[in-house]
Amino acid sequence: MRMTPRAKLTLFLLFALLFHLAAARRAFAREYPLPILPGLEGWVEFWKQVFTRYGASELIFHDPSDPAKIYQVVEAAEYHSPRRLVEQQRRKIAREYGLEDEKKVRAQRGVKERFASGLALSRKYLDQMQRIFQDEGLPVELAYLPLVESSFNIHARSRAGALGLWQFMPSTGRQYLRITTDVDERRDPLESTRAAARLLKSNYELFGNWPLAVTAYNHGREGIQRAIAEVGSSDLMEIIRRYQGRAFGFASKSFYAEFLAALEVARRSDELFPNLEYHRPFPLGEIELGRSISIAALLKPTGTSQEQFHEWNPALSAKVKDIPSGYRIKVPADKLEIFLAAYQGVGRRALAKTDVPLAKGDAVSWIRHQVAPGETLSQIAESYQTSVGELQRVNGLGSAHLIAAGQHLKVRKR
Repeated sequence: MRMTPRAKLTLFLLFALLFHLAAARRAFAREYPLPILPGLEGWVEFWKQVFTRYGASELIFHDPSDPAKIYQVVEAAEYHSPRRLVEQQRRKIAREYGLEDEKKVRAQRGVKERFASGLALSRKYLDQMQRIFQDEGLPVELAYLPLVESSFNIHARSRAGALGLWQFMPSTGRQYLRITTDVDERRDPLESTRAAARLLKSNYELFGNWPLAVTAYNHGREGIQRAIAEVGSSDLMEIIRRYQGRAFGFASKSFYAEFLAALEVARRSDELFPNLEYHRPFPLGEIELGRSISIAALLKPTGTSQEQFHEWNPALSAKVKDIPSGYRIKVPADKLEIFLAAYQGVGRRALAKTDVPLAKGDAVSWIRHQVAPGETLSQIAESYQTSVGELQRVNGLGSAHLIAAGQHLKVRKR
């Protein structure tokens, strides 16, 4: 069947329109990667109220399938048994509203005080956390997820065994972090953030959108895959409405909305918490250890107490005496040079004990090179026609990564 010129033009215009609509959707997804999905507005509004209006002494009774429908708010501080109070109020509300099932009434405690505390604490590490997400090519807004997970408490532990800012369970944590009797990097704010960024990135690559990727952080990848298979859709709202998985309860259904609410409150924190005193940013420098080292030997030339060092490195057990190879020690950024020099000094003493020469012809042709920002040891070695190994030996470097901008290195002049 031959097409008329008019039909051809119509078909061309239709394809052009579909192309532009697809391009517009892609552009929108890039500019707004964390959208409030249609139908999720009430869920987000509910959590905003939980975070900003109601305190720990208040119980909010609401419809779990439509959280914006709040039946009653009860002051619970004076009750010795909140569980009995919840049971009584659920029965009472079910009768008053003619509900056949008490499960249609859910109780949520307000968290205004805890949320404010998390907001204040977030400023301590947030800049570095956002840079980690930026380096991974992810939305920097994801760095606010610990507001929901842990209120930015690096020591937070759930009854199920989840630990740290990002509340990694041991099984998931071991896929990305070092977890032993001596080291548990779930407590480390930077290492755990790197792990969370990799996990969220992997979720996004698997599911193709952030609503599901974020929900999978709470419910697990396998759980979301089962939901998609059963519902036949990768639309989070369709899954919330139709999926009946036993483990897919209110916490998982509302996790993405809870995060969006936390993000909006954080953006408006000066308005919603006008008198909040924020923690000062605490930028951390890192030194990756090329070999195991005694904590006492490292700290002695720096004048730092072990108590202070463990505050900077909460991943290390208080009982550990030697920091294992490959661990990245954390120190305040302004102390990085001091600790780098201390580590290199310990390294030179260790080399001397094994009778390995640090340099030959020291009285002859040696020059000093100041490390530029972003410069690597291999680049320096190439510039001076020497080897990385020689630079490490001459300067007592335990690892090719152990250089910092502004540092001076001894280099053999050719």
